[in-house]
Amino acid sequence: MQLVHRPQSGDSRVIASDLEFADSFLSQARGLMFRRSLADDSALVFQFDSDAKRDVHMLFVPFAIDALWLVDNEVQATKRLRPWLGLGRESADTLIEVPAGAADGVAVGDTVEIVG
Repeated sequence: MQLVHRPQSGDSRVIASDLEFADSFLSQARGLMFRRSLADDSALVFQFDSDAKRDVHMLFVPFAIDALWLVDNEVQATKRLRPWLGLGRESADTLIEVPAGAADGVAVGDTVEIVG
């Protein structure tokens, strides 16, 4: 599977090809905590049944990430989160965490899809 960014104008591009799904309560609660890094071509994907405010914290995450909040594959917000101290909260039915810089160029209103 791939995570594909489709901007409102311009060519689409693959953000990540190695997707991990946080699909249990425990994996969602843990997220990226206690990991040393996130590989350049990786993404952690949280999918929910409905859109609601979704929080991201960086407690016990020693590296920066980009977070994407999506509703029906449309980007609602993006944020670069700092190691240990970063916080973010936006509405989403899908939340995606990628290495810092991987979401450069992704803007509100663009589409990000899981393909494959």
